[in-house]
Amino acid sequence: MELRSLGYRTDLFFCPLVTDRGSYLVVRTPDNPGYHWGNFLLFDRPPGPGALEAWFAAFETEIASKQATDHRALAWDGVAGEMGDVQPFVEQGMDLERSVVLTSESPRPPPRPQDTVTVRPLTSAADWDQALENQIACRDLRYELGKYRAFKQNQMQRYRALSEAGKGTWFGGFLGDRLVADLGIYHAQGIGRYQAVGTHPAHRRQGICGTLVHQAGAYARAQFGVKTLVLVADPDDQAARVYQSVGFAPTEQIVALHSCSNC
Repeated sequence: MELRSLGYRTDLFFCPLVTDRGSYLVVRTPDNPGYHWGNFLLFDRPPGPGALEAWFAAFETEIASKQATDHRALAWDGVAGEMGDVQPFVEQGMDLERSVVLTSESPRPPPRPQDTVTVRPLTSAADWDQALENQIACRDLRYELGKYRAFKQNQMQRYRALSEAGKGTWFGGFLGDRLVADLGIYHAQGIGRYQAVGTHPAHRRQGICGTLVHQAGAYARAQFGVKTLVLVADPDDQAARVYQSVGFAPTEQIVALHSCSNC
């Protein structure tokens, strides 16, 4: 199955098992079942009339029957926010999630750079521990803390393994020895994908996020030979505006459906 969406193509950088069924991809991360968007189905087109039963059955067969799961995650390829017949899914309690895919060939400095922050790759176990705690501090509060910590620990272990395999780098923004923001960039075939951009709630609106995104992107271009950098964000979130302020432009709109029974 050929994907049009750069957002979904780069999502697959982080998922170890991808099976092509022709009209959909089965995406699984068995060692982290709490990673909802690492355990999902990606269809070749939006849902048509009568798709709900078939899509639910496919998710049960391909994912829920193989691992403990408390969620459904269904997506479809597209670049212009194609919706299809989503209302039956919404009536079954699924949330419609819209995302904007932003790209840049060369990020620029933010309008308000934060010169007191040192941006660098993580180099020690203590750095990775700080990044984990920062990611947890940045979580959406709808997610229960204990379950989120287990998910994020597994996810950060995977990011560290990818870093150690030379597939990317995790960066911290440090004030002295304290990490106050972090993100990852991983790459393949000249494309770099940002992951999990997070600024500690106590340090937001100070120019730290834009500084981190810009400097990490410059590092990725210089060290990895990345030509195109990709970010995926909620179009209504302040973060999307920060990314645009450092040179990222919206290039795709993508849509998905998600539900969680025990988040």
